[in-house]
Amino acid sequence: MSKSYRLLVKNAKLVVLICNNGEKFLTKHGMQNLSVIENGSVVIGSDGLIKAVGPAEVIGAQYPEGSFDKVIDASGMCVLPGLVDAHTHPVWAGDRVHEFAMKLAGATYMDVHRAGGGIHFTVEHTRAARSSELLGSLSSRLVRMQRAGTTLVECKSGYGLDLQTEVKMLEVIEEARRTLPINISSTYCGAHATVEEATKDILQVQLPRLKEQMSAGTLRVDNIDVFCEQGVFDLGSTRSILQAGKDLGLNINFHGDELHPMNSAQLGAELGALAISHLEEPRARDMLEAGVIVALGSDFNPNAYCCSMPIVMHLACVNMRMSMPEALAAATINAAYALGRSHTHGSLEVNKHGDLLVLNTTRWEHLIYQLGGHQELIRYVVIKGNIVIDNGKTMDL
Repeated sequence: MSKSYRLLVKNAKLVVLICNNGEKFLTKHGMQNLSVIENGSVVIGSDGLIKAVGPAEVIGAQYPEGSFDKVIDASGMCVLPGLVDAHTHPVWAGDRVHEFAMKLAGATYMDVHRAGGGIHFTVEHTRAARSSELLGSLSSRLVRMQRAGTTLVECKSGYGLDLQTEVKMLEVIEEARRTLPINISSTYCGAHATVEEATKDILQVQLPRLKEQMSAGTLRVDNIDVFCEQGVFDLGSTRSILQAGKDLGLNINFHGDELHPMNSAQLGAELGALAISHLEEPRARDMLEAGVIVALGSDFNPNAYCCSMPIVMHLACVNMRMSMPEALAAATINAAYALGRSHTHGSLEVNKHGDLLVLNTTRWEHLIYQLGGHQELIRYVVIKGNIVIDNGKTMDL
């Protein structure tokens, strides 16, 4: 018989809330001054939502341990929100490890693209793959991300470029959403590479079919994405596709200024985009100091095989000169905001999802500092109050 509450995480050396006043995102000084409780506890209810966060003594007096299905004693450990990966391409077939050698030899992204590799190589293999194969590989990738602390992940289509395969990919993402504990935000990315009359096909064939399936309740799609780039989708086509997606109720979350300056930020502002990914023309520090809401994502794809948000945070600190608190905020509350989910995810606050990590260390910064050390550091991964990863005895620090 189920008890009143699902999980108690008690006596943590440090509970990193991120924010505690219902902020939907953090900028500037807010990213540098994260909300933290020393010697804290977290209560997660039977509905998977956080019921209380506070000093261990106060929580202990209010909630008897006998009322919990499970109790984690986090003495000497840190608790922080589950990580949010705001940008991934995890549904595909066709390994591209051979292209890594080409790039190391000096080939650019577009060189590989023109040689028949890149996206079109993956499209060919993804079109030929059965749904069951795609679901199997997607599930294993999502479990790897979960082991590295990701509890909410954005998953794009985009390796079909035709109606049948794009829908197949979105249906695979939907099945993963139904069967796996990890939270998923689904993105239609049919405008990922150009094929003949691509814009017309997306506007007249693919989006109308998505509308039918979404209306029928057989498919849930949250966002729309376009690869706005020279030689791919120009500003005019990008605008038309994004606006059509917005008219269907999808959040605009698109690739911009990845390889060339395209004025994507201006277009995104005009259309009311929720997020723009890549933006490799402006520097991260300039954006942070200007008050831009900066989020992080792994960009997991066959061209960049990274399942680990701790590694992404480390790279953000080393390569983009972000501080560790800025990187953590960008990988939690701000990444959730980029997916329209910061009201339910991204911080440890009452009535948000009970998604959290328990780290076997007295300082949370070790999750970023120790490059590649996350599996030894993460003791538990919890999603909606359920322990989904238990790494057993981990190293002492």
